[in-house]
Amino acid sequence: MLALPGSGAAAVLVLPRSADEPPVTLPRDPAREAARRELSKRMYHENDPGWFQRALNAFWEWLDKLFSAASGATPGGALGLVVIALAAAALIGALWWRLGTPMRGPTSAAPLFDDRPRSAAEHRAAAESHAAQGHWNQAVQERMRAIVRSLEERALLEPRPGRTADEAAAEAGRTLPSHTDRLSAAARDFDDVTYGGRTATSQAYQRLTELDRDMERTRPVLASSTPSSQNTAHSTRQGAAE
Repeated sequence: MLALPGSGAAAVLVLPRSADEPPVTLPRDPAREAARRELSKRMYHENDPGWFQRALNAFWEWLDKLFSAASGATPGGALGLVVIALAAAALIGALWWRLGTPMRGPTSAAPLFDDRPRSAAEHRAAAESHAAQGHWNQAVQERMRAIVRSLEERALLEPRPGRTADEAAAEAGRTLPSHTDRLSAAARDFDDVTYGGRTATSQAYQRLTELDRDMERTRPVLASSTPSSQNTAHSTRQGAAE
């Protein structure tokens, strides 16, 4: 029989011996080591839970302690904690329904066009094709590209690789000032669906389509047609006549 006292300098190992022989004693540390080696044998651990089960048990134990501590600090105990949790979930749901899915802002200022140049007519045809299928994101993108390409074809914008939608809108607004706000809104729509993770709507596409058509009928404001230039030219003609 093996006896391991809880304290003391030595452990007593009692072995079966004859009645005339004294029991054999071992120092405490070797006895403890012998017991540890014995208990570490695989036969004693065949039914032990695996690492996943141990981790799961530890998690549930931690969660139970956390819930118990929160219940003790909450008025009404566990019932009060449940009521607070439900109220918080209802508030989050109401905000989500009211504000919609959180949208990321534009993460980059990538070029408006890809590597393969296309005409304004080709971009418009692609936009109409996407719109007919209800692919509003692609329809908005192609319609914005059609607007900018049309301005380049009319020599109202200088063709420049790498131009972004915001840059194109700002430059076009100086030539077509009556459409400055609508151009800025169109650039935002393009950025939102291209880089911001938002989903376009048929209304957004319709706004860009109307802008494209209106700009086709709008005459640009050129430097020679400004009031100051006209007054200067009129004064020059009067001086020559005199």
